[in-house]
Amino acid sequence: MVSSGLPELEVARARRWCAGRVPPRFSTEMRVECDVAARHITIVECRPPWDGDEQTQWSRFPIARMYFTKKTGLWTLYWRDRNLKFHQYQFLAPSPSLQVLLDHVDEGGDPIFWG
Repeated sequence: MVSSGLPELEVARARRWCAGRVPPRFSTEMRVECDVAARHITIVECRPPWDGDEQTQWSRFPIARMYFTKKTGLWTLYWRDRNLKFHQYQFLAPSPSLQVLLDHVDEGGDPIFWG
């Protein structure tokens, strides 16, 4: 477990997934990152400042959140509403593997994540 309390392997898996989401030639236009907290990982879409000012930070927009329940060892997927609040995603059961959740978000079968 990392200092966040999440399994190290799964955190590394999420970081690799995010790094591979956008081709390098578009890295100046968009990035996908993951924010790691004590009990969850949030997938975030990052965009450069619209005014071109290099001093301005990139905008960060949360896409999905994966909560880890240590007692059961399960990951649960959450979606974000228009008010930036997260709700449990009902169409995918909790899984012991974070990769199952990442694959579901990546497949794009449900526009609730990427629009």
